[in-house]
Amino acid sequence: MALSQLVWSLDDKQPLQPSELTDEKELEELLEKHIELLNPNWMVIGRQVATPAGKRIDLLCMDRDGDLIVVELKKNLTPREVTAQAIDYAASVSAFTSAVVADLYLEYARTYLQREENLDKAFRQKYNVPLDEEIINQQNVKMVIVATAMDSSTERIITYLRDTYMVDINILFFRVFAYEGKRFISRAWFAEDAEETPAPVGSAGQWNGEYYVSFGSGSRRWEDARQYGFISGGGGSWYSQTLKMLEPGDRVWVNIPHTGYVGVGIVESPSTLASEVHFLVDGKEKSLSELPLKGRYPADKNDLEKAEYIVKVHWCKTVPASQAVRETGFFGNQNTVCRPQAYKWNFTVKRLKEIWHIEE
Repeated sequence: MALSQLVWSLDDKQPLQPSELTDEKELEELLEKHIELLNPNWMVIGRQVATPAGKRIDLLCMDRDGDLIVVELKKNLTPREVTAQAIDYAASVSAFTSAVVADLYLEYARTYLQREENLDKAFRQKYNVPLDEEIINQQNVKMVIVATAMDSSTERIITYLRDTYMVDINILFFRVFAYEGKRFISRAWFAEDAEETPAPVGSAGQWNGEYYVSFGSGSRRWEDARQYGFISGGGGSWYSQTLKMLEPGDRVWVNIPHTGYVGVGIVESPSTLASEVHFLVDGKEKSLSELPLKGRYPADKNDLEKAEYIVKVHWCKTVPASQAVRETGFFGNQNTVCRPQAYKWNFTVKRLKEIWHIEE
């Protein structure tokens, strides 16, 4: 794809002159220190990360959902081999466990940031929420190639991968310009990602009245929740506290992290300790412990902090996890329950209503 970028000075009424980077290392250092040039929602967790094949990934990033992003820098034309290399790197990274990722960040902090800092602390500082170990690298690894241009063959390959197989791969084009002894860099994406699409004016800050629920991490099983009508959270107050937001009559949309949306229903009861909740099964009241559950829901009355809490739900629509609905641009969050005010949440609810034929 021939991408022509021209930058003009509005004051001097003349174009800025093309310039050059010293080398790829200069670009690597710039992006490492200012990853917001790629995405403000990413954090760098590794630089020159070694792969089993002996190659090194220029930059490895992580987003708020714990997903990993491979960033490969190419100062010149990006041939097909670069795309294959990025996919090879992503395949290697997909096998990284949470322990490997944590160790990578420790090494990165010591080597490049010159400080002792663990991943948990860095994640909390970046996103203002604690890092849940179970979300780390649970989804397909994203790939970003940073280059000045792209040949037609690479364009066809990347378009085919994105449109046909929903492979999360993109190219960021950059240009360097000079003016009065200073250099400037511009950037443009090959394809716009939904998460980077700005919200329409006036859409942010208005909650649509619909609740988001994250379910399925740890020992919980969607089959149980679907069959008996409930959502749950536990293992710490951060996970269970938000369940108290729900009141009978509220509508909840349930998402299994890194899988997709699986149900929508109406809350029937407030948050209740798992050891005290009962379900009507075949005309009889049964406690949670009496049900043939596939998951585990700790109900120790002696440890209210870490105990499981249950909210009973009347399902309007559910699907098995294998049929979960997931599309580019859908909202996701680590909180067990939240009231999103983002445009992505309005978009998500609207799409799910269309897909599941949910009427007001």
